[in-house]
Amino acid sequence: MSAYKVRSGPVAKAIAVVADVAALVIGLWILMYLLDANPGNDLVGLVRDLSRWLAGWSHDLFTFDEEWARVVCGYGLAAVVYLFIGHLVASRVRRL
Repeated sequence: MSAYKVRSGPVAKAIAVVADVAALVIGLWILMYLLDANPGNDLVGLVRDLSRWLAGWSHDLFTFDEEWARVVCGYGLAAVVYLFIGHLVASRVRRL
């Protein structure tokens, strides 16, 4: 057994879960876009709207000629940032 006790506070877990859910929603939108999901479907519309809100700062950041490349890079960047920053903040909170 280790001499150090690993603390996993509820606040740190909540921060990590929120970051994971945000990245999951954005990743789901990327997948739905690439698979040409029905835009008239309520679930697709909800995921699209949530993703656009979460990635509002990055969804038109790149200007590739192909639309799919803009979606993958713009939204993918937001998902990676949410994961990285969320887990970094969670690890800092866990140390407090």
